[in-house]
Amino acid sequence: MQLPIMPGNAAPRRLGKTSVMLTPVGLGGGPMGDMFENLDEDKVRATFRGAWDAGIRYFDTSPWYGRGLSELRFGEALRQRPRSDFILSTKIGRTFHRPKDVDTFKGPFWYGGLSFQERFDYTYDGVMRAYEQSQMRLGINRIDLLLIHDLDVPHVGSADLVAQHFLDLERSGWRALEMLKHYGEIQGIGAGVNVLGTIPEMLKRFDLDFFLVAMPYTLIDQGPLDLEFPLCQERGVGVVIGSPFASGILATGAGVPTPYYRYTPAAPEIIEKVRKIEAVCAAHKVPLKAAAFQFVLRHPIVASVISGAVTPEQAAENVSLLGVAIPDAFWSDLRQQGLIDARAP
Repeated sequence: MQLPIMPGNAAPRRLGKTSVMLTPVGLGGGPMGDMFENLDEDKVRATFRGAWDAGIRYFDTSPWYGRGLSELRFGEALRQRPRSDFILSTKIGRTFHRPKDVDTFKGPFWYGGLSFQERFDYTYDGVMRAYEQSQMRLGINRIDLLLIHDLDVPHVGSADLVAQHFLDLERSGWRALEMLKHYGEIQGIGAGVNVLGTIPEMLKRFDLDFFLVAMPYTLIDQGPLDLEFPLCQERGVGVVIGSPFASGILATGAGVPTPYYRYTPAAPEIIEKVRKIEAVCAAHKVPLKAAAFQFVLRHPIVASVISGAVTPEQAAENVSLLGVAIPDAFWSDLRQQGLIDARAP
């Protein structure tokens, strides 16, 4: 596969110990599930074309995004491209079914999306069913990377349920993932991470190839440098960063009426920290978005950063951020002011 070189001479990167090469910027599928609005289909198609034209060749989605809608949209766009020209990842952990009351069903979280009821299932049968459902929604019979999704308290609901799902995964679900990789159906097994502590728990149990770190490592917070990232480095485990803008505030800045952090209105201390980061950005004439993107890519185990887009302009802008020149003095000032961890690359 010949992947394009991105702005700033950003070459493709290898994902951990796998043979998979990723473009440094990928397209995340969350917004394509109608996260904030019901998207117009022509606008969706234009966004995919914009992402492709900008050089993006790594595409990440999930059955959870819009309860299947994101996968349908990714499939429609990517089926038109030569299969050898892109890397595709999706996730397991949920299967989707006809709701009991089809007339009144309104699922949680998504503004729009499809009317299917989710069911958490990390067993062998659940993994295989999720994998097969994803292939059918995508209309693509080869998925490169498969991730264990949302195995944490905020998504599952309780520590007891997390423990039970971990047990299901250990007893049988992991065997399904290993079998898919052994027979060449997938090239790597990953896990999506939303909270600190998930990576060590996963690595105790499973020989994972990579993690998709959705929130804990951003320009605001570098908690994984304490334990998580050193563990990954020791084992040759790769990392993809999701939510580089921390779900909003690192894209909008702190000055908007309601800046968002971790998908909820940002706390006063977060707003104040971002204001201080913005002051350093202004002193060095560095756009906040560019700092957020380039910061996470400076870590050697990070292969790609993925962000959602709902317009062609957003997709192209994400790629263009790699070409913004950022002086070393900018990072030094952030360290000296205690705004980023001194250990951050």
